[in-house]
Amino acid sequence: MFSVKELVESSTMNSVPSNYICHKTPEDFMLNYETENIPTIDFLQLTSSNPNERSNAIQQLGDACRDWGFFMLINHGVPETLREKMVRVGESFFDMSKEEKMEFAGEKILDPIRYGTSFNLMVDTALFWRDYLKCLVHPHFNAPSKPPGLRETFEEYSRKGKKVVEELLKGISLSLGLEENYIHKRMNVELGSQVLVINCYPPCPKPELVMGLPAHTDHGLLTLLQQNHLGGLQIQYKGKWIPINPLPNSFLINTGDHMEILTNGKYKSVIHRAVVNTKGTRISVGTAHGPNLDTIVDPAPELVGDDNPALYRAITYRDYILLQQNNELDKKTCLERIRI
Repeated sequence: MFSVKELVESSTMNSVPSNYICHKTPEDFMLNYETENIPTIDFLQLTSSNPNERSNAIQQLGDACRDWGFFMLINHGVPETLREKMVRVGESFFDMSKEEKMEFAGEKILDPIRYGTSFNLMVDTALFWRDYLKCLVHPHFNAPSKPPGLRETFEEYSRKGKKVVEELLKGISLSLGLEENYIHKRMNVELGSQVLVINCYPPCPKPELVMGLPAHTDHGLLTLLQQNHLGGLQIQYKGKWIPINPLPNSFLINTGDHMEILTNGKYKSVIHRAVVNTKGTRISVGTAHGPNLDTIVDPAPELVGDDNPALYRAITYRDYILLQQNNELDKKTCLERIRI
């Protein structure tokens, strides 16, 4: 069976196939529902012409990146109608026939359009309860030709999301005591990689036995995420899992491995996971923003010194993605492979 969606729709399941059952530890079930301290960044304040307002927002942004690696972004300017349309066209794609979807299956990890299931079927010891569509939307735009309206919606959403992330990167540069466009220049953000991923997590009769996506960190600098009405994102904070219930019309933002590498560990990538439910299909839309694929990423010299030696070896963004995608998804193991 190629997809979880087909599996669910092909039978009245009362149990989970054995190849989807994940080994879980007691720590996997340690939840913390005290979510009131999750950082919230106001995009209007971050881009304000009022120096004090902007300075305060930059400070809050730096604190969020340092202490959490995660925050909710409000007042970002991306229309709610567009966000809802993204979820709808994503659902429409997964509702197409198997034959239609398989036209976009792709063969290689870095193919510009790739439909698939789990994470990497060649290395996953247990399959994940997830189907996905990945598209490289920048520096060159790629998207499936169907269903109708998908390409146009993807293109508009990607363009607006990129502008939001570019402003966030300016704020992060300033929060590090660097020049506003430091990350843009060093990471070649103008020609940077932007990968849009639509995840489909169908309902599961025994959600406690499976994982939508296991504990992992994202590659890249920042990931911008939204979801439909069904939650499932959990982030790890101080050893416990926090279920995320986003504010209305907010984006969820997490720092990626390349932000940790660039800042020499000052801003750490956040470990997170996706859990599933019995109620219905969760759709999430994630956009990973990173350097150009051929950019060599290493710690910024300005953030390295005698008292703070470089923690990571230099590696191209392309090679890092291949390293992550060709191995099992497991917390920060990929980052550990390049640690000095």
